[in-house]
Amino acid sequence: MSTGKRYIYDLTVVSQDTLLVCNASEWKVELVRSQTGEVLSQLKLEGEPWSVCLVGRDRAAVTLGQKQKVQLIKIKGNKLVKDKVLDMSHSVYGITTSGGNLAVTYKEQPWLEVITTDGKVLQQFHSTGETQHFNEPYTLWVSDWVNNTIMKMDAGLTILQTFTNPLLEEPRGITAVTEDQILVCSRGNNSIVLLQPSTNTVTTLLEEDDGIELLHSQTYCPQERNIFVAPVVTDSIKVFKFT
Repeated sequence: MSTGKRYIYDLTVVSQDTLLVCNASEWKVELVRSQTGEVLSQLKLEGEPWSVCLVGRDRAAVTLGQKQKVQLIKIKGNKLVKDKVLDMSHSVYGITTSGGNLAVTYKEQPWLEVITTDGKVLQQFHSTGETQHFNEPYTLWVSDWVNNTIMKMDAGLTILQTFTNPLLEEPRGITAVTEDQILVCSRGNNSIVLLQPSTNTVTTLLEEDDGIELLHSQTYCPQERNIFVAPVVTDSIKVFKFT
């Protein structure tokens, strides 16, 4: 799927035929047709969009890391409209939803916070490392790309499981397909891997021979069972079937 050369830091599935894409090179978030790459709508932001997640069916949240802000966005059909802006305490990296709230990660301490969509802090987690992405309704899958570790946490930010594996090198871009099927970008290995927590196994699904390189993010469409993969600097989003 052609997109034109740009820096894509993150992307997420909005519907069966649309993606929300963080175009960091132009400081934009774009609603893109997943089959053709057509940009249906775009918003110019205050800074580079680093991470994005859906908040319900018709709303999204985008981190503006260097600006220490989260921009909320309304999705009205095929049009994107700016909503309110949340001021954050530090440069914010990853973001996802957790039990109707938002979970965000920082490079500084606290490392991880759960906040309301109005910006009220509900929970904090202090540790070391740098994080990217996570997803699943009442579970947070957090990637620490400095320590090559994946952590499973509950909504109260208690660590439930920790996963390390040679195939998890600079992990980021996590997507939960099922409770026991977790897709991860292993940037250091230029691969997409499948983590299965019940057996603590990691399997390589896609690698350099499949055209995987300079990975930063991927997302999954359950209706079509498609994996959308975006290298950092790219003129196309690659689409693979998850079998």
